[in-house]
Amino acid sequence: MARPEGPFQFPRTFSLIGGVTVIAILYFGREVLLPFALAVLLSFLLAPAVERLERWKLGRIPSVLIMVTALFLGLGVLSYVAVQQLYDLAKRLPDYKENIAHKVELVRSNGDGALSSISNIFNDIRSGVIKNAAPASSQNTSGQPLKSTAFDNDDANGNQESKPRSRIGSPSDPVEDVAQMSGNGKTQEPVPVPVEVVNPISAREVATGFLGPLLSPLGNAAIVIVFVIFILLEREDLRNRLIRLVGSRQLNLTTQALDDAAFRVSRYLQMQLLINASYGIVIALGLFFIGLPNAVLWGVMTAVLRFVPYVGPWIAATIPLLLSLAVFDDWTRPILVLALFLFNELISNNVMEPWLYGASTGISTIGILVSAVFWTWIWGPVGLVMATPLTVCFTVLGKYVPQMAFLNTLLSDHQVLPAHSRFYQRLLAQDPEEAIEVAEEFLKTGTLEALYDSVILPALSLAEQDRHRGELDDAKQQFICQTVRELVDDLGSRAKQLATDSSESHALPNPAPEISVLCLPARDEADEIAALMFAQLMQAKGIGVEVASTRTLASEMLTRVAENPAGVVCVSALPPFAATHARYLCKRLRPKFPKLKIVVGLWTTAGSGKKAQERLTETGIDRFVTTLQESVEQATQFSASQKLNGNHVAENRIDAYIAQPSAATR
Repeated sequence: MARPEGPFQFPRTFSLIGGVTVIAILYFGREVLLPFALAVLLSFLLAPAVERLERWKLGRIPSVLIMVTALFLGLGVLSYVAVQQLYDLAKRLPDYKENIAHKVELVRSNGDGALSSISNIFNDIRSGVIKNAAPASSQNTSGQPLKSTAFDNDDANGNQESKPRSRIGSPSDPVEDVAQMSGNGKTQEPVPVPVEVVNPISAREVATGFLGPLLSPLGNAAIVIVFVIFILLEREDLRNRLIRLVGSRQLNLTTQALDDAAFRVSRYLQMQLLINASYGIVIALGLFFIGLPNAVLWGVMTAVLRFVPYVGPWIAATIPLLLSLAVFDDWTRPILVLALFLFNELISNNVMEPWLYGASTGISTIGILVSAVFWTWIWGPVGLVMATPLTVCFTVLGKYVPQMAFLNTLLSDHQVLPAHSRFYQRLLAQDPEEAIEVAEEFLKTGTLEALYDSVILPALSLAEQDRHRGELDDAKQQFICQTVRELVDDLGSRAKQLATDSSESHALPNPAPEISVLCLPARDEADEIAALMFAQLMQAKGIGVEVASTRTLASEMLTRVAENPAGVVCVSALPPFAATHARYLCKRLRPKFPKLKIVVGLWTTAGSGKKAQERLTETGIDRFVTTLQESVEQATQFSASQKLNGNHVAENRIDAYIAQPSAATR
């Protein structure tokens, strides 16, 4: 029985099952994994300091113990101070009750305010609805008025005498009986009082109730401390085991991944700790001078909450702001509290973080938000604090492991599409504004020559490929060419204006350059647009260039070459059929003009146009180039050499062209 040619696999299904399994393990194993993950992150934070102490000849064990003791002792002191401040705040809160009530009354008593007006309108509407509903509720469904359920009419003459009516079919209310008895002068019997026997609480129960809630956090803290100590002591051995487990056959790649992850996470934690600590100190000092009670508590809380991405600082600012409204009689100091947080946030985000971080953590804004939601769902509030460093590790994993590349695509802040793909995609969507934004963004860090070579020419090449495959209709093709042509004209005008301004500032004349290069598009409109780019770059160097139109026939191009004084011809062609068209044109040029310098620009074919280059070389061309930069360099050299020979070159070329029989008469 014949075997199948290959194994029947479901890689996507296996990947999906593996991902679900990992998420399930993270969720259900959080009691064990959370302390371990926290210990790993703390090890990244402490490892550089431990290595520095080791370089000072303190030894591995003393260095680890010193750093771990310092870290957890500092956390303990901060926790103790925060608890004391919180206890002091709880004792002071009743003193602020009158101030809170006074400010609420001020807001409510302002009858001219917008809130009061809106409240009065709703009250009027509610009163009108109740009045309209009252007559309808006094009749039953048959239209007859309902009898009162609280009183009976006992007077035969129709005079209403109200007296309590007993409920039919239900025992009398004991409270009513007692009231009747007391009203008739009878002695009211005492109501029995329930008695509850309370057993004395033992010392064991007191200890269990007080220490029980603390046992779990203390146990987790002890586990984290033990993990941190052993990870720092055995970090080289753990690294080697991880390399052996993950990628012993690709040591270079695995080493790069581990070093990248360690550097990113360690730097992020160190800089974030430094920024948050300084932020908290500034907030504590500012609130102290403003006069807000328990300023140390708010500084510590702000420093801790700033580890929560985006929303942490504003959560930290909310409680001090509300407390300032309760503590202070005026509105000036609450405004100062708000201004303090706003000022610190602006300085931190725009000055401190770019200066200290240097390079980004490599995570996009959306990636941070998604990771925050994910890790909060998996591990709760601690997961929210650990979301960013954990996501950095997963981003590095996606960068170096091909099977996990989707993580890098989803979470990293790098552009997933190159500039030319984004430019072409926006043209396909008929969004010229955003396409121009892509070009403008590229020009902020790149040159016009690089923009043409790296963005616009590759985009035009993609459009030509889609058109020849029948995937691009004529209307969209015309829109793309028109948009690109207008963009190229605009960029050329701006470059020309800059050159003019520069020449005027130096009081130098700017005469029109003499035509020394003729650029011929091979066939399509995209070839002509590429020729216009070439002409702009040549003119920026002071070399005159003339561009022929695609409406010109091949025979007319030959006549134009003969009549033009240019000594250099550049043939512009774009894939996929650029080589064929350029070869056809060169085969007609070379026999007619043997001394003419011919440069063929087969754009965007670098590294893949060897066969095309060989075929074009057979036609007798002088140079083969794939970028505008190369074409400009070659054309400039040929133009300089032609100027040395004088204008008689063009005259001899015209005489030779007239003497030869035309293709139509052969």
